[in-house]
Amino acid sequence: MSRPLLVALFIATGANAAEFRSVQESAAVLYDAPSRAARPLFVVSRNYPLEVIVNLEAWVKVRDQTGALSWIERKSLGDKRMLVVTAPAVEVRQRAEDAAPAAFSAAQNVALELLEVAPNGWLRVRHADGATGFLRVSSVWGN
Repeated sequence: MSRPLLVALFIATGANAAEFRSVQESAAVLYDAPSRAARPLFVVSRNYPLEVIVNLEAWVKVRDQTGALSWIERKSLGDKRMLVVTAPAVEVRQRAEDAAPAAFSAAQNVALELLEVAPNGWLRVRHADGATGFLRVSSVWGN
């Protein structure tokens, strides 16, 4: 494969990678347009992950875990990578292995901080209480 083709493939692949941010305030309003005068749709709490779709100067168009699109003020978002549990419950493991002992359990809709992407579909996460461990990427949203 030629070098220009490899560079083009790398750029195209990188451009398709999703960008996620999380709410950094105790609560933030999601609107139907990029303005405080727009219709408020939802209120989301601190650490809720959102996928960035469009960046404007003071506003960001985002997608939530349900697939709904809305707008949020840029100042409400932080860089901390958070995930939300989508499975009814998940056992977070001490190691990135199905047979590893459980480190802790997390219920549906619990926010977990993403610490690292591990091999073979595992993610290393941290609970708000400080406990850490590994879970399968298929049990969370926001990665």
